[in-house]
Amino acid sequence: MKEGKSLANSIVAACQDKKARNIVIVDMTELPGTICQYFVICEGNTPTQVGAISDEIVDSLKKKKKERPISIDGLREGRWVGIDYGTVIVHVFLPELREFYNIEHLWADAKLESIPDID
Repeated sequence: MKEGKSLANSIVAACQDKKARNIVIVDMTELPGTICQYFVICEGNTPTQVGAISDEIVDSLKKKKKERPISIDGLREGRWVGIDYGTVIVHVFLPELREFYNIEHLWADAKLESIPDID
C-alpha cells in the first residue's frame, strides 16, 4: 500500500507543477473489491491545460519513478483524461465535466484528502 501512496504523492506533485486545481486523493485501500488503491482527481481550466497536466504526470513519473502508465485515454479532446497506473488511476478534468460526473463522491466510504492549490 505504501507504494500506491508514494505514487499518488508523485502524481500530485506533477499536477501542482502545472497549476492543477482542486486536487483530491481518494483513498480506497480500506474498501473491498475496488479497481485500484487510489484515485487522484484534479482539474485544468482549458483543454490545453488538461493536456499539459496529463503530459507532466506521464513525463515526471517516467523520469523520477521509472513508471509508465498502463493506458491513457482522452488526450485528444482534453476534456477528461484518464491515466491508469494500476494501483493509482488519475482523472484530469475540465471543471464542468468534473462537476457533472462527481466521481470522487461515487466512493462514499473512501477517505478524501484535499490538496491545497498552489498559486
